[in-house]
Amino acid sequence: MREVPRIKPITPSSGNRFLSAPWETIVSMVTIAFLMLSSAEMVLVKSEDATQQEKSTMEPTPAPDMSHITIDLAIRRGVHSVAFSPDGSTVASDRDNTVRLWDAVTGQEIEMEKNFWVAFQRNFTADINSVAFSPDGRMIAGGINESEVICLWDAATGENFRFMKENAPNGFHWVNTVAFSPDSKILASGSEDGNLYLWDVETGRKLKTLTEATENIFSVVFSSDGKTLASGNAGNTIRLWDIATGEKLKTFSGHTNWVFSVAFSPDGQTLASGSWDHTIRLWDTTTGQPLKVLTGHALTVWSVAFSPDGLTLASGSQDSTIRLWNIATGAQIATLTGHTAPVKSVVFNPNGVTLASGSQDSTIRLWDLTSPLLLRKEKEE
Repeated sequence: MREVPRIKPITPSSGNRFLSAPWETIVSMVTIAFLMLSSAEMVLVKSEDATQQEKSTMEPTPAPDMSHITIDLAIRRGVHSVAFSPDGSTVASDRDNTVRLWDAVTGQEIEMEKNFWVAFQRNFTADINSVAFSPDGRMIAGGINESEVICLWDAATGENFRFMKENAPNGFHWVNTVAFSPDSKILASGSEDGNLYLWDVETGRKLKTLTEATENIFSVVFSSDGKTLASGNAGNTIRLWDIATGEKLKTFSGHTNWVFSVAFSPDGQTLASGSWDHTIRLWDTTTGQPLKVLTGHALTVWSVAFSPDGLTLASGSQDSTIRLWNIATGAQIATLTGHTAPVKSVVFNPNGVTLASGSQDSTIRLWDLTSPLLLRKEKEE
């Protein structure tokens, strides 16, 4: 592993001043007494998400914030997906029902001719769950929070030039994930109701339906040679598919809960998976055998990504941290802190020296992986 992020100084906020005048003290005491009496009639109901958030809050948060650049989108639903352009100069992300582009060096938003709007069925708009750059750099695909709808935009202008929609009787739910083949000719999509499709990018025609016996597909990714597709699902498994035939090649079992993210190593020999069971697993794609189980995250692992040289894995979690792992040993290299909510997406720049992360705290953070600070932290851990 190389080196990593510059420290951003954190300025402590001044504490609230307490009122000390006698009459104010009396008013405060009366107010407190009233609230104590009223609380007997109050009932607090916690959802599972709230409980998870409470647990996450109770976890100690390491300092300092090591992000190099922070992009604040100030949006209601947070950032679900980030992607680098093939040349590494641009970061794409969802921003509610649009895609936004950012300069990967400065963090400044790139102004476009058009705004990557989702305008399906006249004025209807929907949020974007997954964003992918085509390997040739010409297109951006978006998986839409609408029944089996995928959008394609011109990456240079932001023009929405094609919709792909499956009108099957069971095509009722939104698209969770999209991924381009290495030659940019095929797009794979996975949906909330378990539909997994391959699409012809040029025509928008559906090429194949890959039948999954599960309710939900969360992640899809092509191998570097374009011959194999991997999918992570709500059946706690990962499946490998033959692109040419549409046949299922292997099923990897071992996770004890839903698999939210899958990633191929650059040489295609290893697959990484992140799960609701808080673990990351590494698999031999030839034999289907498990290689390692990486533990350290306190909550769900939402996203995993290999570095371009295949030596390092990054993971983003519900616990608001990003962790870097040594693939050869399975050891944790570093923990990147700064996000204040679950990290939904992580991706390496093709140059291997920058990592981008998107979080439900509505920010994108860019991490300088050559920073002396992170190098020091690697040695400490």
